[in-house]
Amino acid sequence: MTALGLQSLAAVFIVLALVAALAWLARRGAFAGLRKVGAVSVETAVPLGERRSLVIVAVEGRRLLLGLTPTQISMVTELGPTFDAQVSSSVNALSPGGVALPRRSAEREGGTV
Repeated sequence: MTALGLQSLAAVFIVLALVAALAWLARRGAFAGLRKVGAVSVETAVPLGERRSLVIVAVEGRRLLLGLTPTQISMVTELGPTFDAQVSSSVNALSPGGVALPRRSAEREGGTV
């Protein structure tokens, strides 16, 4: 094989190695920070039949359950926060020791103990 043939073969292997490395990084989510976060995101979609589905969409901090048909999009209801958001707000409400302490009845009523 000539020197030119060896250089071409080496270049092909280098390009293939770079493609494999980039694919591996993409699978690991290394490029997640580069994606632009949009104002609208689809959390989940459930097909109900031929060209009909229910979709949970997050828009500006609100979660909406939408019904989709070929000719119409309808808001079914507004949903509460996700389970992760509920857990994080519950953890923030705990005492510093990690255990929620009951309040005394006088504290609840505004009196002193």
